[in-house]
Amino acid sequence: MYPAPFDYQKAASVDDALKAMADNPDLKIIAGGHSLLPAMKLRLAQPPALLDIFNLEELKGIQEDGDFYVVGAMTTHAEVLRSSLPLFPEVAGWVGDPMVRNRGTIGGSLAHADPSADYPAAALATGAEFVIRGMGGERTVGADDMFVGMFESAVQPGELLTHIRIPRGITASVYEKYRHPASHYAIVGVAMARHADGQIRAAYTGAAEKAARLTRLEERLNAGQDAGTGLVEGADMLGDRFASAEYRAHLVDVLSDRAAKRLG
Repeated sequence: MYPAPFDYQKAASVDDALKAMADNPDLKIIAGGHSLLPAMKLRLAQPPALLDIFNLEELKGIQEDGDFYVVGAMTTHAEVLRSSLPLFPEVAGWVGDPMVRNRGTIGGSLAHADPSADYPAAALATGAEFVIRGMGGERTVGADDMFVGMFESAVQPGELLTHIRIPRGITASVYEKYRHPASHYAIVGVAMARHADGQIRAAYTGAAEKAARLTRLEERLNAGQDAGTGLVEGADMLGDRFASAEYRAHLVDVLSDRAAKRLG
């Protein structure tokens, strides 16, 4: 089975891409393609046109800017894996396989907001910020407001996620994951980071319709308590043939305990 016919172009710049999206609202942006192309192959998505932004140099690389690392949205998982960023290199090591990591991008993964993706939990734990640009200008969205629902992020039609800003003051971080044996996506993943003020932020992914903060866990750890159990409600979790909602809730407890012990 092959995708339906479509037009394919490469963007010359971010402004060029924004103009193209404004001129053709049905156009789809493609970078690494590891989410869009499988959907097209299965005819779950049939965009009439694709605009490739993978080679835009202005969206690549990792730089330091004051209290933040600034990561271009087209930076690949492999580049993140080799970097000195807090938490994200460990998370990148769990993403796909070498072929996926060498082509897939951090921005594509975060903007796609797959509920089983690894990076959203890391973004929430680190308190990352997202720079989003549209024809009307640029805005910054905090991690707590980035992941709206299943495959739904704060990036609106006609906008592009251009950069991710990650705090530099994180003193320790860890990621624990129980992955699907075939897809390697997270059945449950738990990310945790200790910030410069000593406070711990934690988040989970894979268990519900979107990645979310583990507020009960944060309260306990920041009060000097153990992780404990009952960190999430089973009724809020997803259930499928691979893991019931109750089992996912149990995994959140188990992985949170492991992460807290590793964080120290």
